[in-house]
Amino acid sequence: MISNGTAILGLGNLGALASKPVMEGKAVLFKRFADVDLIDIEVATEDCKAFIDAVALLEPSFGGINLEDIAAPDCFEIEQTLKERMNIPVFHDDQHGTAIITAAGLINACHLTGRDFGSIRVVVNGAGAAAIACTELIKAMGVRHGNVIMCDRKGVIHKGRTDLDQWKSAHAAETDARTLGEALVGADVFLGLSAAGALKPEMVEGMGAQPIIFAMANPDPEIRPEDAKEVRPDSIIATGRSDYPNQVNNVLGFPFIFRGALDVRATRINDEMKIAAAHALAELAREPVPEEVAAAYGGRSQSFGRDYIIPAPFDPRLMEVVASAVAEAAVATGVAQKPIADMESYRTTLRARLNPTVTVLSLAYEAARANPKRVLFAEGEEPNVLRAAIAFKEAGYGTPVLVGREEVYDQLRELGVEHPHEYEVLNSRNSPLVGRAVEHIYKKHQRHGLLQREIERMVNQDRNYFSAAMLALGEGDAMITGTTRPFSQSLKQVRTIIDDEPGATPFGVNLVVARHQTVLIADTAVTERPEAEQLAAIALRSAGFARRMGLEPRVAFISYTTFGNPPGVHIEPLRGAVKLLDGLRCDFEYEGEMGPDVALNYEMQKRFYPFSRLSGPANVLVMPGLQSANLTAKMLRELGGESVLGPYILGLELPVQIAPMTASASDLVTLAVLAALGAREQRANA
Repeated sequence: MISNGTAILGLGNLGALASKPVMEGKAVLFKRFADVDLIDIEVATEDCKAFIDAVALLEPSFGGINLEDIAAPDCFEIEQTLKERMNIPVFHDDQHGTAIITAAGLINACHLTGRDFGSIRVVVNGAGAAAIACTELIKAMGVRHGNVIMCDRKGVIHKGRTDLDQWKSAHAAETDARTLGEALVGADVFLGLSAAGALKPEMVEGMGAQPIIFAMANPDPEIRPEDAKEVRPDSIIATGRSDYPNQVNNVLGFPFIFRGALDVRATRINDEMKIAAAHALAELAREPVPEEVAAAYGGRSQSFGRDYIIPAPFDPRLMEVVASAVAEAAVATGVAQKPIADMESYRTTLRARLNPTVTVLSLAYEAARANPKRVLFAEGEEPNVLRAAIAFKEAGYGTPVLVGREEVYDQLRELGVEHPHEYEVLNSRNSPLVGRAVEHIYKKHQRHGLLQREIERMVNQDRNYFSAAMLALGEGDAMITGTTRPFSQSLKQVRTIIDDEPGATPFGVNLVVARHQTVLIADTAVTERPEAEQLAAIALRSAGFARRMGLEPRVAFISYTTFGNPPGVHIEPLRGAVKLLDGLRCDFEYEGEMGPDVALNYEMQKRFYPFSRLSGPANVLVMPGLQSANLTAKMLRELGGESVLGPYILGLELPVQIAPMTASASDLVTLAVLAALGAREQRANA
């Protein structure tokens, strides 16, 4: 990625060095979203020829060039010349990234309003790099030249003007309109790439039926959506902001466009590849949206419609859908030096390249911010727990409720909290809520041999009992504990207060997050030797959890024997679980009994066990017993180098997560976020 810093977003021309933070940030986005390695290069010149010569000489080292933050009109000359001189893709994201996402949204807006590109009248406000790129792309997609009017600061760009450069003059219109307001009368579409407040409500009022308004000025749009809706409730509106529906966000495009172009060793990114990306994005927006994506955006309706014409940036399907469309178009138009023979296999490779679990965890964090919950931190005096609570609060995930003594405020101050009394602390010895906790537990256990004074001691002396009672009484939405005592002890105390889900036994799931694969292991926490019915129940719940983590579940019941070879004496519960699932007509793949080497090696399955019902390597491993599951998870954590999260507890009526005693503060934050997510899901299902 190369810049001279002449058009830094929102800042203007501050020079090459000033562009570096934007460049480095974008490098992270390339890697995070599409696993593309990017090197940022800042070139200290405003001389077009010198810049072009410097970049052209770099071709042997790189697979593609992304131009960034270069002012118009130089950016046009730079891109065009480099495309002619270089045999690798040269792409100015500020122009074409915006154009592709805009075109995708426009496709769907036209679909919803019964329009087609061949007949719509479009007014473009702004004549910079992005505006011209948007105009050129939609014309390439079928919008008629005579149906587009472009405006700059001086008004309508028309044939009679003599102050136009070659790029503006290419879009000069035959029209009597001279102002933006005149141009918009009866228009179908407004594309704004200009300045805040440029579009007035009275202009919107004069547009055609069901006006389509893309107000993309940043940070403030040409018109605020609520103002446009006030005069035209029938409008469809998109902006560049994430706090409104239909965000035109370039991150939906550039990482995946380069992924596809690089994978086929494309010599350029042509119009056909850009159009393919736009259509892929438009079609994805019409697909059913994963619930976790909707949760990340504040619980707003995330089904295709007027407030959802563009996919969400965290949709885990973007990589596969956009990159494969771009690669396919490159092959079809002859610019691919390494054509892909098996496109379906390539799509599978794309799914594996980025771990979807990482994406979904990001969505869980976004969901927590959008729907903050009160999370009870039962061990509120532990330094690690306090650090986690601070991070949880400062990140905006919710409100931590610390269970501990008043000395916690001093500890918070020592950890750098300026206003420690902003944190809520519940003391299990003297809180006015203690009486309610005792009464609740006594009512639950008075016929099971527990006396009231014993319960008072339990509540006063053990914060797990008190915290679980507070959760049961609605004083918190979720609870986290576990760092000061063994997992089994914490779970036993919690289950004294919190019931199991009806007909279920709680169990633990660990997520093993490797670079190209995520695997769930269950039960790592509760039942020492589960029976067939329990194993089947674990498989069912684990498959559902896998889906929430962005995986299409493939369940394997793990054993030391694969389909009876060698014979074993402990395989009947596994076979029984498979038979039980056969009778339930499950909507996920499952197979067993299988050795882990076979379950995780699809090539071995196909070679030696072609009758296996799995269509790929297993990603949910249901272990035959607690010992094998727990040992496996712990060994992978210590020896494998993978990230092992959990165990995540499923099967309790209320959301409680029990951390390992070795959990770091970041582990605790993750579990607290997942607990809060569980609270949101349980409330939604109530």
